[in-house]
Amino acid sequence: MMSAPSRARFLSDSCRFIHQQQNFFRTTPPKNPVELKFAHDFSNQAEITQRALAKPLLAQDRRRSLTSHLHATASTMQLVSLLLLSLLLTINGFKLARSTAPGRQSSHLCATTAAFDLKSYLEEKKDVVEAALDKSLVATSPNVKKIVESMKYSLMAGGKRIRPILCLAACEMFGGTEAMAMPTAVALEMIHTMSLIHDDLPAMDDDDLRRGKPTNHVLYGEDVAILAGDALLSQSFEHVARYTTGVPAERTVEVLRRLGTSVGPYGLAGGQVMDLECENKEGVTREDLEWIHMHKTAALLKVSVAAGAILAGASKEDIIACEIYAEKIGLAFQIADDILDVTATSEELGKTAGKDENVNKTTYVKLLGLEGSKKEAAKIVAEAKAALAKYGTKAAPLLGIADYIVARKN
Repeated sequence: MMSAPSRARFLSDSCRFIHQQQNFFRTTPPKNPVELKFAHDFSNQAEITQRALAKPLLAQDRRRSLTSHLHATASTMQLVSLLLLSLLLTINGFKLARSTAPGRQSSHLCATTAAFDLKSYLEEKKDVVEAALDKSLVATSPNVKKIVESMKYSLMAGGKRIRPILCLAACEMFGGTEAMAMPTAVALEMIHTMSLIHDDLPAMDDDDLRRGKPTNHVLYGEDVAILAGDALLSQSFEHVARYTTGVPAERTVEVLRRLGTSVGPYGLAGGQVMDLECENKEGVTREDLEWIHMHKTAALLKVSVAAGAILAGASKEDIIACEIYAEKIGLAFQIADDILDVTATSEELGKTAGKDENVNKTTYVKLLGLEGSKKEAAKIVAEAKAALAKYGTKAAPLLGIADYIVARKN
């Protein structure tokens, strides 16, 4: 058994070791989500270890001060030893993450994605989402037939259904079920559809084609189109509140709160307003462009993934990782859209191609060039995938979707 003086030295050295490593993390800030996790783990473990080190002091008369260390119990010594080992493993993990070449990590992620049949997964999930969307809007009175018809026309006009699928994938990654996430998945597509109806209006982007079909206002008039979008937005919140089951109420409320934020002034609406203000405007910076699309595009993708995780009961740390992933794919999604606007035809896109250039809109292609935009999209997707690396094969659908976002043709 360790002698009393040896125990005192051990505990004193342990305190010194923790302080040294705390200084290391203060002067070596994490550069990516993997390093961020190690730094976060270290902070939590250091706090627990320091409490264990202080325990002998607190257990004795305060007048004995440091001599209380001499009376540390064997169980306390064992606990401190195990905690220090955990800290050491965390520190080594951080340093390994810092020294590992990006290519090695991405090659592992590519292997995970390659083994997963994304095409079949997207087709399967799209089918169940489409069925749920179709059931979500029914006119139960002749008085609402026209507006429900207008709402359903745009809601069921096709599309990739990426946002609801992201929600389902995130929920299932953390052990949740498709059933508990489906009402939120439907709501996300309702909100997205609202944004498309309003985006196509003459006062906004003034487009006559969406998903290869006439836009809502072309068929139903601007007045009904505006109201159909409004109704879809309000219906989305009702749908989550009414149909979410098997989930603690506080999780559902948190999802509703985040949905509200995603479409407000610090979400879709705010991003859209700044986007309109930057049309035909000189001097728009890359920072301006990123702000626009972090709110106009990424905000809804962010809540799609985060909501799925929340419904499944994921931890705060897990939700943060999901948000990092979603913000990255949101920016990559927009860069891909900007690229497609200049490389694809209207038939391929299902909407008017070349529209951005016609209204002198600032885009990533305009600021970075075509090749620069492609490189930036690939870089951001790699960062998105790194945020979910720790989840391994459970994250395969989300990792696959990240690749799909920049490889798509429309």
